[in-house]
Amino acid sequence: MAKVTRDDVARLAGTSTAVVSYVINNGPRPVAPATRERVLAAIKELGYRPDRVAQAMASRRTDLIGLIVPDARQPFFAEMAHAVERAAAERGKMVLVGNSDYLDEREVHYLRAFLGMRVSGLILISQGPSEHAAIEIDAWDARVVLMHRRPDAIDDVAVVTDDVGGAQLATRHLLEHGHPYVACLGGTERTPTVGDPVTDHVEGWRRAMREAGKSIEGRLFPAPYNRYDAYKVALELLAGPDRPPALVCATDDQAIGVLRAARELRIDVPGELAVAGFDDVKEAALTDPPLTTVSSDREAMARSAVDLVLDDSLRITGTRRERLKQFPSALVIRRSCGCGD
Repeated sequence: MAKVTRDDVARLAGTSTAVVSYVINNGPRPVAPATRERVLAAIKELGYRPDRVAQAMASRRTDLIGLIVPDARQPFFAEMAHAVERAAAERGKMVLVGNSDYLDEREVHYLRAFLGMRVSGLILISQGPSEHAAIEIDAWDARVVLMHRRPDAIDDVAVVTDDVGGAQLATRHLLEHGHPYVACLGGTERTPTVGDPVTDHVEGWRRAMREAGKSIEGRLFPAPYNRYDAYKVALELLAGPDRPPALVCATDDQAIGVLRAARELRIDVPGELAVAGFDDVKEAALTDPPLTTVSSDREAMARSAVDLVLDDSLRITGTRRERLKQFPSALVIRRSCGCGD
């Protein structure tokens, strides 16, 4: 059986192949509703299936969006990836996901692989793209949108949340419960000192403490981002002689690890230890007690990132500040802070 071509569809619909292309690709030119209906009817009658490989070769772009995350095992990044996938599907695109494992070389590996596949665009959730990553992006003249962090090394659009302001909200709230001070579970030695979300969470904690006239000396504790390693850090911290009365964590995963350590040490939360996190992952509402945390509108952020990565007019216009899409943070109050008890 001969393969059905775009020419066959055009002949049956009584139109040009260009118009058939506009219908299939939803543009770039509009098609009259009646003509669109004829083309769609012809496609259905003939059983035509567009050759996506040929389209990609002709346009030098595929229907794919590349997404690089640090670690999809962490709930925040998993939920963000899911939100991006749904937003991409609304635009008729599919998403390829790669995990950098917080390693520069793996990030560059996925950059090269995805850009070599001629993805329509690339969304990069990074601890901080390296110089090598910036070189790769420049070399491919890639459509890139940064999420979660925007370093100065890459002058491209970014979609972020108000990390500093969100951490301030959480810290102020814990202080309002009357605690003499709030300690902070921050990042690791590898956490970038500028521009990283975790670094910004720590900065928000610092600002709130200073506003309240509280010392931060000796009250910042390094910890990995995931719950398992944060649990080990919390066991040592909470079993020590200088156990803090309240603790704000840079991520919900860390806070979940803290709650597990407190339960094991028979420390009452929030009676003896108030805890707050950051990210509002779905599990935060199911912890015991439910976790007070900071949320952002991930669905809106994902849609914004997909729109930016696909629409050149949105990416290249405006000043640097206008190309930084910052979404507000909001405090989600549950029982781990002492509210409701």
